[in-house]
Amino acid sequence: MATTRTFLVLFSLACSLSLCICDDESNYGGGEGNLFPGFYRSSCPRAEEIVRSVVAQAVAREARMAASLMRLHFHDCFVQGCDGSLLLDSSGSIVTEKGSNPNSNSARGFDVVDQIKAALENECPGTVSCADLLTLAARDSSVLTGGPSWMVPLGRRDSRSASLSGSNNNIPAPNNTFNTILSRFTNQGLDLTDLVALSGSHTIGFSRCTSFRQRLYNQSGNGSPDITLEQSYATNLRQRCPPSGGDQNLSELDINSAGKFDNSYFKNLIENMGLLNSDQGRLNI
Repeated sequence: MATTRTFLVLFSLACSLSLCICDDESNYGGGEGNLFPGFYRSSCPRAEEIVRSVVAQAVAREARMAASLMRLHFHDCFVQGCDGSLLLDSSGSIVTEKGSNPNSNSARGFDVVDQIKAALENECPGTVSCADLLTLAARDSSVLTGGPSWMVPLGRRDSRSASLSGSNNNIPAPNNTFNTILSRFTNQGLDLTDLVALSGSHTIGFSRCTSFRQRLYNQSGNGSPDITLEQSYATNLRQRCPPSGGDQNLSELDINSAGKFDNSYFKNLIENMGLLNSDQGRLNI
């Protein structure tokens, strides 16, 4: 009961926060000078409208894209700050972050980012940074699925470097313990309340079988499943995720409302129905 009460208190605090992981200027990687919402008011006044329009079209075609775009923003910000480094391809001395363990065969939505960038370049060439584009797309993805909105300070500068090692080492993994995840958040200048708030983005989207198979068949390396996982839910997951093969098979992060941004994700954790180890571990705080 104490654990549940603590979790619910943190959840209530988290609900009052925006989901932007970079609402403190010091967290903006690649930034130069002050960031403020009206940065493009004169140079590209329709910038936010254009981003919102392209994201809306993409989400209308595929609801899952909202979660994918939010994840791109998260994976970008946790490496060198919110600087667009995730979008860089390998070239010369640059080794792309797209090939890291968290991103390889997993990160998606780059085609939508390209569409947004093309639309912005057509409207105001060489003006809106990819880092700002990605940040706006994350906010709009939240709004389009019924989640919170927030004012986005703008004016980031795009990175000219990437960090494959940073992507491998800084981004929380599906099987990380709670303490490891909290440490990785702390390294970004974020705290426990930020962790709970940002975890709420798992109310939308899907995860691959390879990210949660361990819980179903070999939780502690002894060939046994995670006995804390609600049994009927575990049975359902095994039908989608076999002991071998099917690595790319998808399951909803929030079994009740994978396309709607609500608080069902947190309720699932209390019922031991969190899909990922890293999700369910948040209850043990």
